[in-house]
Amino acid sequence: QVQLVESGGGLVQAGGSLRLSCAPSARTFSRYAMGWFRQAPGKERDIVAGINLSGGATYYANSVKGRFTISRDNAKNTVHLQMNSLKPEDTAVYYCAAARRIRPDVVVTSQEYDYWGQGTQVTVSS
Repeated sequence: QVQLVESGGGLVQAGGSLRLSCAPSARTFSRYAMGWFRQAPGKERDIVAGINLSGGATYYANSVKGRFTISRDNAKNTVHLQMNSLKPEDTAVYYCAAARRIRPDVVVTSQEYDYWGQGTQVTVSS
């Protein structure tokens, strides 16, 4: 069982920045593709960004391209989501997720993720 703990959420004004962090408990962190999802009230949970095993490949939702950056440090068992130029529509609960993988692909569908964090609230005021 892998536990994921997110941190870094909060309240920020539009145009500001936040950095989310996730620390999986997995001893073999480098064997997990990682992703960040978000869910706004009344909406489905959608992928924001994903990163493959080595960190050499990433995926971003169109709505965050150029503003968000996902990264991972396999030596420190952490994954981050740097969020810049935040907009009110970025307001949501953000979830970290881990997918056990053998192939070095980026995982973009929620059904393929094996473990989820509890979520951290991000609120962007206008």
